[in-house]
Amino acid sequence: MSESKTVVQQNTVVVASTKSVGLSLVLTFLFGSLGMFYSTIAGAIIMLIIEGVVGVLTLGFGLLITHPICMIWGAVAAHNYNKRLLNH
Repeated sequence: MSESKTVVQQNTVVVASTKSVGLSLVLTFLFGSLGMFYSTIAGAIIMLIIEGVVGVLTLGFGLLITHPICMIWGAVAAHNYNKRLLNH
């Protein structure tokens, strides 16, 4: 007697929402490195430390440089997240 084997293939679907680049820009504009937590946690922690050091050493004037960097980094991180999500 021959036995027949039934093979069952199971597909897994992962549903994740994209991140808005515009919202990332607004959050980082309003809250600086804290707003980066929406798009990148590691980047937000790094920039919190950098902004703290730069803010103290320059009496806050260095934040005129670091704040736009946060905005750009947050927007790029949200864009890259969406790109990776949609390519899979």
